[in-house]
Amino acid sequence: MSILNGINLFDLKDKVVLVTGAGNGLGKGYSRVFAESGCKVACADINKEASEKTSADIIAEGGIAKSFVVDVTNIESINTLIEEIVKEFGKIDILVNNAGIEIAEPFFDVTPEHFDKINSVNIRGVYFVSQAVAKLMKKNGGGKIINIGSLGSYIGLAESSVYCSTKGAVIQLSKTIALELANDNIQVNCIAPGYFITPMTQPFYDDPKHRAWIEDRIPMSRWGTVADLAGPMLFLASSASNYITGQTVIVDGGWLAS
Repeated sequence: MSILNGINLFDLKDKVVLVTGAGNGLGKGYSRVFAESGCKVACADINKEASEKTSADIIAEGGIAKSFVVDVTNIESINTLIEEIVKEFGKIDILVNNAGIEIAEPFFDVTPEHFDKINSVNIRGVYFVSQAVAKLMKKNGGGKIINIGSLGSYIGLAESSVYCSTKGAVIQLSKTIALELANDNIQVNCIAPGYFITPMTQPFYDDPKHRAWIEDRIPMSRWGTVADLAGPMLFLASSASNYITGQTVIVDGGWLAS
């Protein structure tokens, strides 16, 4: 008897995926990867024009997508988003908590306002978007939640004290809610990317000294691309990872191994 019984473990056709922070950078890349895999993509971002551009690009490439506006720091905005997605697509099978911000500044320069802003997006947003979507997934028999960590989840980075704190919290949050949602057939995992060229990291890439410092620490000697994240993302979103929860996949070209 076949172990797989003809099942394609990586089949995501017609799954509905919500990607927050889908307007730019890796979020836009994740959205396109899911669309290319046959998903219906809810592209959510606080920037209306950016999310519309992502969904338009997907549609132009033959995919299915719709743009939505959300402020992940606002509970009412989150609840409205879920209602609109259900009205459009009927369900949410996969959630990618990608929305995040960074304000790089020395420890002594961090203000309470900046501290609260970063925490509100990077951890509070992840928490309450997950909570809202998990309630829907539980009713529908299960789902996948994929949170986005960082190298900063594991190591300290100068002038990123608040950002690194929130990304460390994302790892712990993923573990704890994975335990609580396990019996609801909801798997919760994390991806921790290393250095990828995004609007957030572009200043580091453009600074020759900082770029050299980064590349000298990557055993593979290059920055990552969205294609490098596609495999881990699709794996954690598919039935291939049904017995994996509370884990983090590090995609960093070998940085942490060294």
